[in-house]
Amino acid sequence: MNLLRNNMAVIGIDLGGTKINGAVFDNEGNLLHQTAHLLENRKGAEVGRLVIHTIRELLQTTAACNVQAIGICVPGISDTKTGRVWAPNIPGWESYPLQEEVENVLTDPSVWVEIAGDRSCYILGETWKGAAKGAQDALFIAVGTGIGIGILANGRILEGHAGISGAAGWLALDTLYEEDYVQYGCFESHASGNGIARCAQRLLKDDSLLDKSILREYPVEKITAHEVFDAWAKSDPLAVRVIERAIQLWGMAAANMVSLFNPEMIVWGGGVFGPAAQLLDRIYEEACRWAQPIAIKQVRFEVSQLSGDAGLYGAGRLALMSVE
Repeated sequence: MNLLRNNMAVIGIDLGGTKINGAVFDNEGNLLHQTAHLLENRKGAEVGRLVIHTIRELLQTTAACNVQAIGICVPGISDTKTGRVWAPNIPGWESYPLQEEVENVLTDPSVWVEIAGDRSCYILGETWKGAAKGAQDALFIAVGTGIGIGILANGRILEGHAGISGAAGWLALDTLYEEDYVQYGCFESHASGNGIARCAQRLLKDDSLLDKSILREYPVEKITAHEVFDAWAKSDPLAVRVIERAIQLWGMAAANMVSLFNPEMIVWGGGVFGPAAQLLDRIYEEACRWAQPIAIKQVRFEVSQLSGDAGLYGAGRLALMSVE
């Protein structure tokens, strides 16, 4: 179906763990209107009502536009078969019927509603208006509190059987199994923002290392990835040990993705990239050690251009794709 008329518009909604961003886009990806709201400790159906409120607010700004579709980016897993969402940072969203709720309040039943997980929306946003613009085979490696990978293959998002594909925190990158992997997975335990902090905290509990690290100035339980990167920049030996391990795993994970999917671009984003953006050349060098040798020479590593707006633009692109 081709509905790309001059007055045609779509709505993108980016729901995070703490706030919701919404925007109206035209079919060229120009942002026409934008709004934002804090979740303010809302949970369950309260968050659902805020999503609906944001959509209605944006619809009121589009009197001169013909809104054809709504795309929603959620911080978790969207099961396209059921329209239900699992979002671990939103209490009461273990299996939330978001698609049904949104469709039930729309006065125009022809408006299409599409929901996808944040990692999928990130790569849609970057290939639409960001670092991977125009790419048909690209990945977004999101490294923040956790780790997820958005996968675009032949211009289509790979969601998997129940929308769980790209749960990269559980990539097995070490043969030595640790107890943390039950909850976080191997990759995430060492190379996510929280994983980097936990690794530093564990090492600081070793008295032989405590006196050698400037991280001793902080209460152990208060250390975050931010403090670890600050210490790394000062050549702190404990921080260097933690970050070097993260670099190795980022490179190994990227190598595995290159060998599996042969992408033309890998975009790195999330809160850790960020401070880790300066390590991109090191990560690529590490990936070259492990990846299929022809494929790794064909891929470019780039840092996200859209940063915190990748999910919003991705939601807009998700909506547009549903009516193209």
